[in-house]
Amino acid sequence: MYMTVKETAEYLSISEAQVKKLIQEKRIRALFDGEQYLLNKEQFTTHLEQLEKYKKLYEEWQNEPIPEDIDVKDED
Repeated sequence: MYMTVKETAEYLSISEAQVKKLIQEKRIRALFDGEQYLLNKEQFTTHLEQLEKYKKLYEEWQNEPIPEDIDVKDED
């Protein structure tokens, strides 16, 4: 499925200017049909899956309890 620059910006939650910049830098693939750029939605699937994976790992890390420091001496 192909999307326009505007639809891609909404899908990725970034600005249209950033999408255009990524196209010019050839960091994302796009087709120019004479009027507008068209981007294949499937090229973002892996990136978004990895982003969700790292978010989950970060949340798990945040929820992990702080280990007790073995170097702390109790003076009582």
